[in-house]
Amino acid sequence: MAVTVSGARVELREVVLRDKPPEMIAVSPKGTVPVLVVGDDHVVDESLDIMRWALAQNDPADWLAHADADMISANDGPFKQALDRYKYPHRYGLADGLEHREVARDHLSGLNDVLAAQPYLGGSAPAFTDIALFPFVRQFAATDPLWFDALPLPALQAWLNGLLASDLFGQIMTRYPKWTAGDEIILFP
Repeated sequence: MAVTVSGARVELREVVLRDKPPEMIAVSPKGTVPVLVVGDDHVVDESLDIMRWALAQNDPADWLAHADADMISANDGPFKQALDRYKYPHRYGLADGLEHREVARDHLSGLNDVLAAQPYLGGSAPAFTDIALFPFVRQFAATDPLWFDALPLPALQAWLNGLLASDLFGQIMTRYPKWTAGDEIILFP
């Protein structure tokens, strides 16, 4: 979403994680996505850093001015840990992830309180913090949609639904064929 907002033109290569291409591992041995290669040798392989890179090129909506480091840190730390254990309990030797679902819900309750006072986490328009947290809240909601929809978090639910219905989200949620070496490269946006 940040790449699209910035207007930065990038080559897009769709990667299937269960079949990681050797070219990806060669530039980023970590083997996670996304990966951004800038020039011949600079690799950026963290989502937040890719957002910052894109917006450093051009930030027409002033998203970087609305980056709440504490909120992002809480999301990427305790909330993400709880989300992973809720979503994939067997990976962590858990019978279920319900205890971790409650930890994550408590975090979301705090976000709901912020959103009850303003439409977005950064104020009156979506910005960096919203877009940094949005994919994780989306994952949480999708794990058990009926349970999530029944939560008393109306401001958070409205925020999530608004971002899901946004033109920007629709624009970036395009399915591309799996990239393999030698395939034509897709230019984005």
